[in-house]
Amino acid sequence: MSDTAAITSLRALRKAEAACTRCPLYREATQSVPGEGPVGAALMMVGEQPGDQEDLAGRPFVGPAGGMLDRAIVDAGIDRSAVFVTNAVKHFKFEPRGKRRLHKKPNAYEIERCRWWNDLERQIVHPALVVALGATAARSLLGRAITISKVRGEILTEHGLRLVVTIHPSYLLRIDDAVTKAREYEHFVADLRLCVAALAADASNRET
Repeated sequence: MSDTAAITSLRALRKAEAACTRCPLYREATQSVPGEGPVGAALMMVGEQPGDQEDLAGRPFVGPAGGMLDRAIVDAGIDRSAVFVTNAVKHFKFEPRGKRRLHKKPNAYEIERCRWWNDLERQIVHPALVVALGATAARSLLGRAITISKVRGEILTEHGLRLVVTIHPSYLLRIDDAVTKAREYEHFVADLRLCVAALAADASNRET
């Protein structure tokens, strides 16, 4: 899997990811879950890892968190079909609990081993701007741990990467208080609108 020369398309990338054994997570997961969206997407969104429904479907963001993300994308004025969505880790990490499979956060080793795939994704898709949905995605993209609250609302530029860091939509699902949930949802949408403004500025600069 060290030869990246043959991986120049999303189809080739999906095939290679399906055979991935770079970390132990492949042993228990149903399948790898590759990114999804158009090549040339201006905006790429990176989550943490597939959940239970994503693991079964083989597609990213098809569960409850994906529904929340889709809603926020639309409310921010973004064309959902033009966004490339993926995860920092491509296999579902879980803890069996009876008949349920409970999410477990990927560790630093698993995140680092999967960075190889994410680097390839960005090379193929070539997004103008990347959104890190949560701390795991931010760590994968930046190569270090960060505090979301310290960089939220900014556009970071590091290692040739333009990045917006925000929460993972699953955070919103865990909020019980309706007022707090509505406030945090609007903050999340505002983060995505920052992306809209940045991409619009890019387009304006190209025209002048």
